[in-house]
Amino acid sequence: MDTALVSLIAASTAFVGTHFALSHPLRGTLVRLLGSGGFMALYSLVAAACMAWMYFAFTSVTSGSLGGSGAIGWIIATALTLPALVLFLGSLRGNPATPAPGAEKFAERDPGGVYLVTRHPMMWGFALWAVSHIVLWWSWRTNIVAFSILVLALVGARMQDRKKEVLMGEAWQHWEARTSYWPRWSNLPKAGVGLWVAGIAVWLLISWSHIHAGGIPAGIWRWIG
Repeated sequence: MDTALVSLIAASTAFVGTHFALSHPLRGTLVRLLGSGGFMALYSLVAAACMAWMYFAFTSVTSGSLGGSGAIGWIIATALTLPALVLFLGSLRGNPATPAPGAEKFAERDPGGVYLVTRHPMMWGFALWAVSHIVLWWSWRTNIVAFSILVLALVGARMQDRKKEVLMGEAWQHWEARTSYWPRWSNLPKAGVGLWVAGIAVWLLISWSHIHAGGIPAGIWRWIG
């Protein structure tokens, strides 16, 4: 096996593993030792180091092409990335899961927008992005990174529920009772017209930039040029 591919597997495993370890079993001890600011600095440093390792390993891989899944794969990938962006963009406001002061207040309100779909819109946005790349069956290096993001998103969301139950108590339990871990896709149109417009604009921009960043036409640009 290509040594760069082995390095990418190791880097992806480290990225997911350190995220889980620092966010859950080690968090309490490290916060007590380093304080909230020190913990966040350490967390950011470790995440950045793992991501840099992943990037350099990814760009070094020279083998492992899978040939792709053809037009059907691109159609599925194109369809998945739009709701992924809508969920992600919607999660940037009023998200009780973010480690921000006053997040408990968000958990006490009635859910709206993307939170009618799932209480973890950011995580499910990442998950849809990951699946959209896996279905392309483009290369081993792409699949390794996408699979690591998929595990981080969906397992991480479950672990986040348990952590927030402890940290936020009744506020998070109340939020859990009115929201769902599993997406209620029928509620996706209720995310809001403005959010959908923003999502479509970002979707078009990112898929267009894919041509210049990777040399591969993605999204609708694959068909309209």
